[in-house]
Amino acid sequence: MTSMLPSLVELHLRRCQLDLLFSLPGLNFTSLAVLDLSANNMKPLMPNWLFGLTGLDSLGLRSCDFSGPIPNGLQNMTSLQDLDLSGNNFNSTIPIWLYNFKGLKSLDLGWNDLQGPISGDIGNMTSIIHIDLSYNKIEGRIPRSMGGLCSTKFIDFSYNKFGDISDVFRSLTGYISDSLEMLSLNACQLSGSFDDNLGQFKNLQELHLSVNSIVGPLPWSIGRLSSLKSLYLTDNQLNGTIPEILGNLTKLEELYIDYNLLEGIVSETHFANLKNLKILGASDNSLIFKVSPKWIPPFQLDQILLRSCHLGPRFPNWLQSQKKLSNLDFSSTRISGNIPTWFWNLSSGIHYLNLSHNQIHGEISYIPKCDDHSYPRPMVYLSSNQFSGPLPTISPCLSELDLSNNSFSGDMAHFLCGRSNETSQLRILILRENLLSGEIPDCWMNWQSIEVINLRNNNLKGSIPSSISFLSSLISLQVRSNSLSGEFPPSLQNCTKLLIIDLGVNEFVGSIPAWIGKSLFDLKVLNLRSNRFIGEISSELCHLTSLQILDLADNKLTGTIPWCVNNFTFMATVKNSNNWYWNSYSYYDGEIIETEFVVTKANEYLYSTILQFLTSLDLSSNNLSGEIPDELSSLLSLISVNLSRNHLIGMIPKKIGNMKSLNSIDLSRNQLSGKVPSSMPNLNFVGYLDISYNNLSGEIPTSTQLQSFDASSFVGNKLCGRPLTQKCSADGEPVNNGGNEIDKREPKVDWFYLCMALGFVMGFWGVCVPLLLFKSWRYAYFQFLDLMWDKLCVVCGCR
Repeated sequence: MTSMLPSLVELHLRRCQLDLLFSLPGLNFTSLAVLDLSANNMKPLMPNWLFGLTGLDSLGLRSCDFSGPIPNGLQNMTSLQDLDLSGNNFNSTIPIWLYNFKGLKSLDLGWNDLQGPISGDIGNMTSIIHIDLSYNKIEGRIPRSMGGLCSTKFIDFSYNKFGDISDVFRSLTGYISDSLEMLSLNACQLSGSFDDNLGQFKNLQELHLSVNSIVGPLPWSIGRLSSLKSLYLTDNQLNGTIPEILGNLTKLEELYIDYNLLEGIVSETHFANLKNLKILGASDNSLIFKVSPKWIPPFQLDQILLRSCHLGPRFPNWLQSQKKLSNLDFSSTRISGNIPTWFWNLSSGIHYLNLSHNQIHGEISYIPKCDDHSYPRPMVYLSSNQFSGPLPTISPCLSELDLSNNSFSGDMAHFLCGRSNETSQLRILILRENLLSGEIPDCWMNWQSIEVINLRNNNLKGSIPSSISFLSSLISLQVRSNSLSGEFPPSLQNCTKLLIIDLGVNEFVGSIPAWIGKSLFDLKVLNLRSNRFIGEISSELCHLTSLQILDLADNKLTGTIPWCVNNFTFMATVKNSNNWYWNSYSYYDGEIIETEFVVTKANEYLYSTILQFLTSLDLSSNNLSGEIPDELSSLLSLISVNLSRNHLIGMIPKKIGNMKSLNSIDLSRNQLSGKVPSSMPNLNFVGYLDISYNNLSGEIPTSTQLQSFDASSFVGNKLCGRPLTQKCSADGEPVNNGGNEIDKREPKVDWFYLCMALGFVMGFWGVCVPLLLFKSWRYAYFQFLDLMWDKLCVVCGCR
């Protein structure tokens, strides 16, 4: 049987569901040159039979779930030219023996947990062309000996912890400062990769250093990387100005310097020779772009990402020359005035357009038609400007539209109902914070791709239209702060993918339907605050196991709090870094982020980026009665709970101290009785507490936490002990069996101020009012004043 097995040169077994016990007994490996076992579950250790394959030229072990240190058994494979160990869990330093693989041309150790510095011995790998150490925890400096790696074309050290930028480029550009670098320079001169006097690292084409801890200004030596096509320096701590010598990189196609601390002026000189540039990413710096209004760039860009740079006040005229744009981000760039007419013709090919957070004004009649077959679908963000007039007409192929925080006015009928035969591809519609009025049109049947509708803070009235039922993909519906009315929309019963419903601060009436708990099983946010809902809270809502935020405050709800609240599984599950999740959606560049108003600590806050971590239960300002169910204390992940201003009786749940995630708790203005639970001091993270104006009695449990709150958190009860001034007796009751001093204190009458007030009232009504009402009194009064003035002048001699 063995004699029938052929001698192999290449063996590819990628994604074959192999495990650690896999082997090929009897197979002739003597001629094997290429072995690829990537994407198999061979954890945690490499099989020993691998180490005997010392004649391999290429070994691929990507994503095999190996862990621990890189095994020393590989050190005898000195013939390797290609080694891929990426996507595993190796957590050691890079072994010294690996640097002796002088024939290695490609090394990929990315996406591991490697630590420590890179050894200076890396200069021994003189044949290396491709080196990838990205997504590790490698730190320190890049060794200067890398200046001797003259054949290298690709370096990816992104997502590590490298430091000084000047040291990085000193290593890569042959800067001469010691004998080791002189040796590196001589080696490259012999190979012909460096110019005699400049030490240029001619072959390097891609350099990835994004997301490190690199500090300092960009050095002038960057201009020596004459073959460079891609430079990624995103998300570091680079500062200072951009050197003009950057414009010497004539082959540069991709430049990413966004998310740094760069500043100063950028002029035409910086781009003078960048004729091949296709991507310019400089967002989130303090750069000021100053170019001539007649400047015509030498490049044709595909992406321009300049968010938070200073481009204004005029709309950049040089943009007219860019005919190949697909992504444009000019958000927060201080542009004002109208959008020029030529721009809308240019924008028809743009897939991602962001002009938000500027001072652009005027009306928009249409957002140009795009190619129905284009992909990705176009996304347009024009929020937080000063646009006015009616909503624009949009192309049906548009995917995302954000016109929020402007002054668009009028109704939505022409916007939603203007097309009868065309089906829109729109997924995201954000129109919040405008001046829209009228009713929400009943034309949603042509918008069946829509996932997010946000109409918050407008002047809309009427009910939610029945055609909403066609939106089977709807994830989020926010119509908060309008004047909408009617009952809870029955049309939402068909929108089974809903995660967020916010109907707060409107005029909805009727009961909260029980079908919510059955039809909208995945719901995470239910906000019905400040409406006119009546009736009881149905126990069917307890089927909403994924619920994070339940806000039914400020309505007219009656009945008891359902005992089944412990079925809110998400609120009950203790979270850690591994099981936090937001089962929602992500949009391009994070521009669309779900936001939600939540009342906590007696104030209303707008949450966005941390919304996925927030859990809140607010049933305040209703007519609820009965006891607080003990099951409430099982909601271990609840951050905020507010049951205030109801008619609740009974005791505070004894195990409330188990709710250690609580940051805000308000049980005030009810009829709760009994003692403050002894477990309450266990709430170590509580920043707001209010149990005032109940019928609680006894001593406030002693703890650093409870005694740190103001006395107002406990007044209106029969409590004693700090922070109240009412002392406790030996048996823990208030002295003399009285309430706390703030409650018992009788109001004192200040007779002086009372008499003064009465005198003022009598004088006003007895003198001033008759003078205003009776003409004869006024004549007599002023004649009396004249007579008295004459007599005074005679006595004093003033005449």
